Amino acid sequence: MKMNDVLLEVRDLCRYFDVGGGRTLKAVDGVSFTIRRGEILGMVGESGCGKTTLGRTVKLLYPKTSGEILFEGAPLDATDRKQKKAFAQKAQMIFQDPYSSLDPRMTVNEIIAEGMEIHGMRTPAGRRERVLELLEMVGLNREHANRFPHEFSGGQRQRIGIARALAVDPAFIVCDEPISALDVSIQAQVVNLFKSLRERLGLTYLFIAHDLSMVKYISDRVAVMYLGKIVEISDAKTLYQRPMHPYTEFLLSAIPIPNPRIEAGRPHIASGNEMPSPINLPPGCSFRPRCFYADASCEGCGMALSEVEDGHYSACRRAMKE
Repeated sequence: MKMNDVLLEVRDLCRYFDVGGGRTLKAVDGVSFTIRRGEILGMVGESGCGKTTLGRTVKLLYPKTSGEILFEGAPLDATDRKQKKAFAQKAQMIFQDPYSSLDPRMTVNEIIAEGMEIHGMRTPAGRRERVLELLEMVGLNREHANRFPHEFSGGQRQRIGIARALAVDPAFIVCDEPISALDVSIQAQVVNLFKSLRERLGLTYLFIAHDLSMVKYISDRVAVMYLGKIVEISDAKTLYQRPMHPYTEFLLSAIPIPNPRIEAGRPHIASGNEMPSPINLPPGCSFRPRCFYADASCEGCGMALSEVEDGHYSACRRAMKE
């Protein structure tokens, strides 16, 4: 990978929360990854693993505890208001809930045009025309511009949210569970919209989701997150065909196969215990209490990523021995 191909680089990023009583929640704990220009990096994991906190920290909505975030090769400083505003134009976010992420008091035109106005983009007439173009681009009608959010379905609201993100001509978009609140019949349409917009506009995505089938469909590479850490990262095809971390195996075994005979005959990997508390993590590998391969040596192992094959990284000592 050429360094000038890297749009976003995250180095040892941490985001901790003080939860009282001298206790600390390590929501994001030493995460590192890169995203190339035009790439879609999928981020998967169970609820509570830190995916959303990671996305919001990368977007500078949460202050980092430590580590570095570099965009286009330059480190981002959330305390620099001028830099933060410039980054807000280049990097947008699409939120999980299309019902709460749109201001109910504003028309669609006002919602989409707001970012352009904040960043001083286009004249009022130019902003209005751009709103109409964006509505068509995301599959809505120009007539929708004067309506309010409550007049739309969930899928339509999410399309409005996508149009709002596109309005300031970003290079990078954090998609935080953008389809999980939508009907299954609508999810594929929205994912296909993301893919077509990537091709049309040259966008780069961090696509956060828990639906592994959708992540496989849309992503170039996939990172698997567990209790604040990335435990495996690889190109999508390799990760789904040859997982190198037991947690990834566990997640993939839960994906149903739409063929009753194959589904009935394939093994399902059971996890023996519940996820540990992120406030009181076990020593060594945090997945050890749930792992079907764990032995005594895992208690002394950390969860640092190591390259087990070209471009394929795992945080499991078993994968390093194979």
